[in-house]
Amino acid sequence: MKKYYLLLIISAYLILNPVFSQESSILQSGPMIGYADMQEVMIWVQTNKNAEVYVEYSITGSRERSFRTNTVNTKKEEAFTAKLIADSVVPGTKYTYQVYINNELIVLPYRTEFQTQAIWKYRGNPPEFRLLTGSCAYINQVEHDRLGKPYGDNYEIFKGMAGQQADLTLWLGDNVYLREPDWNTKTGILARYTHSRSTKELQALLASTANYAIWDDHDFGPNDSDRGFYNKNLSLEAFSLFFGNPTVGVADIEGAITSFQWGDADFFLLDDRWYRQPDKLTAENKTMLGEKQLQWLFDNLVYSQATFKIVALGGQFLSTAGLYESYFSHGFAAERQAIIDFIYLHNIKNVIFLTGDVHFTEISVLKADGKPTIWDLTFSPFTAGPNSQGSTWNNTLRVPETVVTERNYGMIDFKGPSKERKLEVRCFNAANEQKWEYIINQE
Repeated sequence: MKKYYLLLIISAYLILNPVFSQESSILQSGPMIGYADMQEVMIWVQTNKNAEVYVEYSITGSRERSFRTNTVNTKKEEAFTAKLIADSVVPGTKYTYQVYINNELIVLPYRTEFQTQAIWKYRGNPPEFRLLTGSCAYINQVEHDRLGKPYGDNYEIFKGMAGQQADLTLWLGDNVYLREPDWNTKTGILARYTHSRSTKELQALLASTANYAIWDDHDFGPNDSDRGFYNKNLSLEAFSLFFGNPTVGVADIEGAITSFQWGDADFFLLDDRWYRQPDKLTAENKTMLGEKQLQWLFDNLVYSQATFKIVALGGQFLSTAGLYESYFSHGFAAERQAIIDFIYLHNIKNVIFLTGDVHFTEISVLKADGKPTIWDLTFSPFTAGPNSQGSTWNNTLRVPETVVTERNYGMIDFKGPSKERKLEVRCFNAANEQKWEYIINQE
């Protein structure tokens, strides 16, 4: 008799909790919020087989009306991914959403919300908002990894990030690490993205903040890969399938390049791989960005009326150490100087580079009399192996006491009234302990 009642209880629980239903097992990863604008938000979902997927959403705290995105039938050749568009939204509003797969509700054990950006120009002060950022997320897979001690660890860092309830997350490259079994085939590349994206500790962060991304060598191809990588079209396809940037490429410029606005900040997301000349190539005036992308950056910097111009780039921009694949190494210093000269010539204030790659964190700053200040905030790594030697690098532009040589992430709060804006920049380790805080005031 006790066994009978136990079965009844279990059956009732399964009926009332669809997360344990058969359909819920089809959810591979996600949901993830992609771009979020004033009248449109993208929500990404991945299944593990062909399935019909849509999202229902309503204004948080209101039961008056719900809306539904488009429906997508996932398919193998697109890694069973779906991009769902919430287009019945209004600016400056928070929404709660639910995922349906094959018409079955998927109940998730974490917050599923998104927000639209507010209309604020000509109406008052710019909104305050919070950005999380970092790079180098290595997720172990024993059968494909290097021998010895696992290279990835501290996945709980993503739980700490989710707890910050930020408005958006900006991934600064090496968001996945393609390995030898991966980069030669579409099957391998999509399998790597799927394996990394399915990390359980990551899901709550993806589901509740808008996510934007650039890439670097490890999600582009082999280590230190460049424009010559023969399979870059396939890796770009995978990047497009697994992230929800507003665009992948702009106008006639190919690659993982795009731009978006949030509050009073313009974000320029650059591709340092698609046009990059090989590190070991001997040539004058070597380019990392390519002529068209560099001109696109110049045009947008000089046009931007935003308070802050945020430039996301895989490798360090300012550091003078000349190590790894920074702009100061491998013959790219002339292009670095051309960017600095352009900023100086046009007196473009509040240009801030966000960079990764080097597996340690630091702030670099370039100050010159009568010239606008240029910043480079490097945050690395999320879960890959830290670079314990970072503090010994001879970077003459380093801000003292900002080096962190353990796994970490950055948090940037955009605050203050118009004309008196500031960035509160903080670094947290994998245990969510604050390592330092630094204030950057609007010039």
